Amino acid sequence: MKLRDTVIQEGDAARIQEILTRFLGDSGAGEALLIDRGGQLLAMDGVSRTLDTVSISALAAAAFSSTAAMAQLLGETEFTVLFHEGAKWSIHVSTVDKEAILLAIFDDRTTVGMVRIFAKEASRAVGTVLGEARARPKPAGEFAAPLSPSEARPAWTPPA
Repeated sequence: MKLRDTVIQEGDAARIQEILTRFLGDSGAGEALLIDRGGQLLAMDGVSRTLDTVSISALAAAAFSSTAAMAQLLGETEFTVLFHEGAKWSIHVSTVDKEAILLAIFDDRTTVGMVRIFAKEASRAVGTVLGEARARPKPAGEFAAPLSPSEARPAWTPPA
């Protein structure tokens, strides 16, 4: 089942937020973003600074996806970790599961090793929460209801 078919309930979101907060404290990273493989931001935590989360999520997902072709050339299914080092900031991107990835942004106050160790732990924990959410029966009602006649009508009618 795809993540977009998953209902993340309030309790799931709180657990994910707690995992991200613990990850930041343990690793020393400044920002943590949980994104789906399509680049949609699912959750985030970190220091409050201006960060274009929409763009960085989309670009990180695209970069992660594009390395799959390189991995296949080497006989791998995919690379599970990407690391980009800059002069001031670095980015660590790692697999959570088939539908989600964890992105960590950090500076020289920590090391890639610390981020990598704790990202692996956080990814497993978030993967457990997402797995439980996927396994839960989908709620009936508004998520599964058919469209009403007013919702099913065309949004625009061409002039006669």
